[in-house]
Amino acid sequence: MTDLTPLLAFRWSPRSFDPGAELTRPEAATLLEAARWAPSIDNRQPWRFALGHRDDDTFKRILVNLPPADQRWAGRASVLLLAAYPRVGHPFATYDLGQAVAHLTVQATALGLHVRQVTDLDHAGLAADLDLPDNLQPYVVMAVGQLGDPLSLPADLVADETALRHRRPLDELVLSCVDMKQ
Repeated sequence: MTDLTPLLAFRWSPRSFDPGAELTRPEAATLLEAARWAPSIDNRQPWRFALGHRDDDTFKRILVNLPPADQRWAGRASVLLLAAYPRVGHPFATYDLGQAVAHLTVQATALGLHVRQVTDLDHAGLAADLDLPDNLQPYVVMAVGQLGDPLSLPADLVADETALRHRRPLDELVLSCVDMKQ
């Protein structure tokens, strides 16, 4: 691997969160601040977030709108964070939202936290349960917290959780004639 910053090289998306770890308000603010400073087209910053700390109403409302298979592990995270974007008026809103989520994820890694994203959501349920404005589209939920014991997960998740990480080779991802191996 090239000389990749450890913030990216060691980032991963676990399901095994420590159910006793709490995310402090300053840590949560730092994550949201990282998202706020992400690049956005015309500086529109179209992203919006709903943050729920474990056991508060927002957390519970987000959790019930995840698939049951994801609820099994997501309920152990310190926070659940819904990211949404405006349905109209921002043609690149999903691109900008992706930038904000990426910045938040890298900042979480810098704080010793982990983030796992879930995109299979009950969008209508989230919008209703969180009383979102009609123009906001829920897009992704991020589970954020400290790493927990992977062996505490349901048995069917342990193998995936403890497997080595794999990425496609760079030459499969780059669509140019540049030799990436030099």
